[in-house]
Amino acid sequence: MAARPASHLAPRPIITLLVSLLVTLASGTNYVFSAYAPQLAARLHISHTQLNAIALAGNVGVYFSSPLWGITADKLGPKLNLFPSFCFLLAGYSGIWIIYDNGISAFETSASTSVILLLVFFTLMTGVGGSGGYMTALNVTARSFPDSLRGSALGLVVSGFGLSAFLFSFIAQHAFPGQTSYLLLTLALGTALPLLIGVFVIQPIPLLVPSTHESVAVEADDIDSRTPLISSISQNVIAESSVASESSSSRGSNQIGKKSMPEDSALLKHFHGRKLFASVDFWILFCNFSLVSGVGLMYINNVGSIAQVLYIHEHPSNYNQIEISKWQATQVSTISTVSFSGRIFIGILSDLVKARWNIPRSYLLVLVPIFALASQITLASYIIVVSGLWISSALLGLGYGMLFSLSTAIVTEWFGLAHFSETLGFLTLSPLIGGNVFSIAFGRNLDKHSNAEIPTNVSLNVCLDGRSCYVDTLYLTITGCMVAVFLSLWAAWRDRIRRAEWHERQFSG
Repeated sequence: MAARPASHLAPRPIITLLVSLLVTLASGTNYVFSAYAPQLAARLHISHTQLNAIALAGNVGVYFSSPLWGITADKLGPKLNLFPSFCFLLAGYSGIWIIYDNGISAFETSASTSVILLLVFFTLMTGVGGSGGYMTALNVTARSFPDSLRGSALGLVVSGFGLSAFLFSFIAQHAFPGQTSYLLLTLALGTALPLLIGVFVIQPIPLLVPSTHESVAVEADDIDSRTPLISSISQNVIAESSVASESSSSRGSNQIGKKSMPEDSALLKHFHGRKLFASVDFWILFCNFSLVSGVGLMYINNVGSIAQVLYIHEHPSNYNQIEISKWQATQVSTISTVSFSGRIFIGILSDLVKARWNIPRSYLLVLVPIFALASQITLASYIIVVSGLWISSALLGLGYGMLFSLSTAIVTEWFGLAHFSETLGFLTLSPLIGGNVFSIAFGRNLDKHSNAEIPTNVSLNVCLDGRSCYVDTLYLTITGCMVAVFLSLWAAWRDRIRRAEWHERQFSG
């Protein structure tokens, strides 16, 4: 089948990529929770354990709904996902905003059970809405770019999910510092409207497959007159198609180490749906994802409380809510921007090592838990003042961002594109386990160390003992990261064996 003229094709992947990025920027706001969580707890007089339960509701919404969004995106396309996601985000953040503004009455010592349940429900809605936008953007991006560019394209779109928290915490820190109500209103409007734009714009772009070498030459000549970015994308599409068409004729002359697997031969593509749960490789990826993302969610949900604890320990008689809000926003911004950078970096690196040296993307997976482990060790043994907290936040953000970008690319490499969003949806159920275990453990540990006598104007249930307030939980997260290092090495080893067997079959046949 002859390709359509490049003049009609080249701009469309760029538009799809940019709008998908806009959608993920609006979809990752669960990670901004720490920017307003301590203020929410102070206004409603709720404990750290209750606060973690509310935060986990958002994570449950994100990850539990992922398989459903993925199946819908695979079978019915993006529009059927984006509009309900717009509604969920608008309703969820609006509900939290209204509850925060109303507060509790002067006759109540803490928020009622019904208010807590409403907060859980509305936070769950924000998670479900964010998941719908995220899964849809990834589905469209994965189907619109060839394997040689897919890691970079997915890395860019996934990075928007990480950068989302920075965007909104930056607004909170500079536009209205200490005014949580305005932040929640901004979240309600700022997350919903981009998804509404996506409803009318986002659509997958069929990959360009030239039928002859002449068509390749025509496309390349036409593309050269366009912008460098469009030229790079289109030329890579053409080049990959050309290489694929010649691979069968040159099979005997290539060495095993330099022969790339064609995109349509994902070794585990027959595993999908129920069969996916019979795959050892899926479970290795699932457990690794659960551990690292669980540590990340625990930290992201509680870094605001950690900043508060360290600040109060350092300034017991000079409590300043606006100053604490700035430190909290700084941690969210640090995690978000470094996560953004990590997602793009690992996407580009994974494309580079695969295209230039034919190294599987799974070999890079061990980097993810190493950075998460470094973050937890640093937090447990080194950081005693709030001004040093950014180090742990940066290390955590790097590992957490790389996890999502690299795991997404590995899913396409191992399981193929036909059921990509469905497989990714099942994989992203895993943070529910790790996130619940680590976050609840952190909340209970912090409540256990809370002091009865607290400074004036400090929210209830604040621990005054600094790092000792939460260090016991970090021993648990450090152990989880060490297990994840082992699982990452195991995944890479199994992938190496599979590929060696594939190459042997190709040359022996």
